[in-house]
Formats: sequence, C-alpha cells, structure tokens
Amino acid sequence: MGIKKLLGKRLKEIRKAKRLTQEQVAEMIGVETPSISNIENGKYYPSAENLDKIMNVMNIAPEELFNCSDYQDFEKLIDEMVIAMKNNEILTRRMYKFYLSAKY
Repeated sequence: MGIKKLLGKRLKEIRKAKRLTQEQVAEMIGVETPSISNIENGKYYPSAENLDKIMNVMNIAPEELFNCSDYQDFEKLIDEMVIAMKNNEILTRRMYKFYLSAKY
C-alpha cells in the first residue's frame, strides 16, 4: 500500500473515531468535501497547511497520525517514501519540515 493510501486510510480512521463527517472536516479547514475524500482515498496528499489544519481540528499530534506500526511491511513503506521524496522536491521539503517539528 502506498504512502498516500496509508495516510488517507489513517486520516479516515481518526475522523471516524472522532465521529466527524468529511463535510464537517472540510468546512472546519476551509476546503471542499471532495478534497477530503480524495485525500482519504489516497488520490492526493494534503498540502502541509491543510494537514496542519486537519490535525488541529481533529486534535491529534503528528505522531498519532503517522503511527504506522500497525502496517506490517514497514521497509516497503520507507522505500516508497524515499522514492517519492527523490522525485518531488516540494514533498521532500515538506517532509523535512515535518521531521524537524516531530523529532523533538
């Protein structure tokens, strides 16, 4: 499973656990409902700004969102992230900013 799908799946799990609809989350962060659907279905990454807003409205920390310990093929996940970042400078810069904020 790709990183976009993993992130989307995790966001959906958290949203449902908090009993929020896609419509509610979209309204709270100022995007259209299809944007949330596309993120949850692994079609698009959220922008760093929207990801921050999503974490704020769902009251979750980055480590909770990116907890991938439930996923068995951890090495494949890392490999896919490395490939994705090598091919996308913007993603690499965003992930680096996230890394800096999460490591402390």
